Amino acid sequence: MNPAPAEEFPIPDSRITEQRNPRTQDIDLASPLEIVDLIAAEDAQVPKAVHGQREAIARAIEAAEATFRGGGRLFYVGAGTSGRLGVLDASEMPPTYGTDPEMVQGIIAGGYAALTRSQEGAEDTIENAVKDLNERGVRAGDFVIGIAASGTTPYVRRALEHARSIGARTGLVACSPPSADAIAVTDILIQPIAGPEVVTGSTRMKAGTATKLVLNTITTGAMIRLGKTFGNLMVDLRASNEKLRDRSERIVMEVCSLDRDAARDLLKRANGVVKTAIVMHFLGKSREESDRALDKAGGVIRKAIGRKPPPVK
Repeated sequence: MNPAPAEEFPIPDSRITEQRNPRTQDIDLASPLEIVDLIAAEDAQVPKAVHGQREAIARAIEAAEATFRGGGRLFYVGAGTSGRLGVLDASEMPPTYGTDPEMVQGIIAGGYAALTRSQEGAEDTIENAVKDLNERGVRAGDFVIGIAASGTTPYVRRALEHARSIGARTGLVACSPPSADAIAVTDILIQPIAGPEVVTGSTRMKAGTATKLVLNTITTGAMIRLGKTFGNLMVDLRASNEKLRDRSERIVMEVCSLDRDAARDLLKRANGVVKTAIVMHFLGKSREESDRALDKAGGVIRKAIGRKPPPVK
């Protein structure tokens, strides 16, 4: 019998996220409880993979802080699940930390329609990467973080090339070793590699979880560094709904030792900004004077009022 032509044999994919997982090769025979256990066992590898990138993530936090303090913006760029995670993280910044929506933005291949309906082919249309960045006005002084689970997404690679060419900082979050040309245009490379997926190539699973942890850490870290927390209290939120109004009042009550009515009145005079309300209370100054004190302190409440937050009870 003649051997089969070489091209008939599959070539192993070098991308870790596309490789088969030997631990789940019989998952189609598993019971519901066994499926839960198999997935949980794989997910348990994610935090370790993310922690292994702690120094690179810390550099990304430093870069994001410097970008924001210099008047620049942070952009996430991705396709498919990666793009959706970037848009999600960006969209949570204004209600959580009172940021301008322009400060952190998510760009997804295929546009916002791709958030709810798969347009996976969009990742191969590389000319749209430049167009999408130009439409957002990406410029020197901004920070562009590409997100590519496989490390090879053409749309993301082209976006980073363009960002680098115009003088923006660049970063890449990849859950499989990226290509050499992607690395060449990346200032900060973050690789939380947690191994092959439970279902081969389903990067919404371990890769998606790892990516979300990384993005959460970058933006949360940068916001903390900008003074948007007092201790671990969220003090720069905007009370845009009943839950956030209640949280705002409870924070002011705790920090300033006020009852609910007094906290509500203080917040009203502070235009609903918790951070400003706290400084107004301790410095005994107007909203405008308190905002100036905060600006002088780099946005950090501790520096503005010279005291630490109340201890956890």
